[in-house]
Amino acid sequence: MITNKTIVLTGADSGIGLEVLKLLAAEKTNKILAVDINCKNMDKLSDNVITYVCDVSTKENVDSIFDKAIAELGSIDIFYANAGYPYYELFDYVDWDRTRRMFETNVFSPIYSYEKYREYLDGKKGHFAITISAIGKMAMPGFTTYSASKFAMEGFQQGIRFEMPKNITMTCLYPIATDTGFFAAANDVEFEKPFPVQSPKVVAKKMVKALEKGKKSVNPSFLFTLSGVLFTILPPIKSTYLALEKAKLKRFAKKIGKEVE
Repeated sequence: MITNKTIVLTGADSGIGLEVLKLLAAEKTNKILAVDINCKNMDKLSDNVITYVCDVSTKENVDSIFDKAIAELGSIDIFYANAGYPYYELFDYVDWDRTRRMFETNVFSPIYSYEKYREYLDGKKGHFAITISAIGKMAMPGFTTYSASKFAMEGFQQGIRFEMPKNITMTCLYPIATDTGFFAAANDVEFEKPFPVQSPKVVAKKMVKALEKGKKSVNPSFLFTLSGVLFTILPPIKSTYLALEKAKLKRFAKKIGKEVE
């Protein structure tokens, strides 16, 4: 059980972040700065939760999160960079800013948060966590830009472990598609969810347990872990799975009046 910790959690108002927040806040000795662009769900959740409405996608705002945390919590034992969002779409457009916005939230923000946290600790022990994604290990049809952002974070966590100071523990979460507002955020047009889909409560419980034990990573879906083995030793299974997911993208494209070859 995580107790007597000061914690910063971004993306705390919905999905995995909200379920993690509920678990951490249930232990009243913890004190948590819960950060999100909205606060309708996390507001007034518990007396030991301080809500902070903030868009994490800029340097200045991340700086403000650290300032707020130090002022309100006094210290930061755990910094969990969970905020992020997807696109489900056909990547058939020219739009620099659309891609930039996603990378600012999904990539630049957690990397800069790590930089700030390492500097803040200055040799003290601390725990940094990131929600990456199973899609950061295997790209999926319709999620090209989102996959790219998560592959970037997978590369970051692999690289930084070679030079990370010993006082920092890092835990990375690799959820599969989760039954949250994730899908509504991905596109205004309804689309078929990837298979399989997992409950955010299950993911959150496994992530909190991993934080408690100081694990390097957690794959909350047994099916994803098993599929990684099967896809390696039996490549046709992987090809069939991705063909089924591409068929979903084709049906989505037809719905919006486009085609996928």
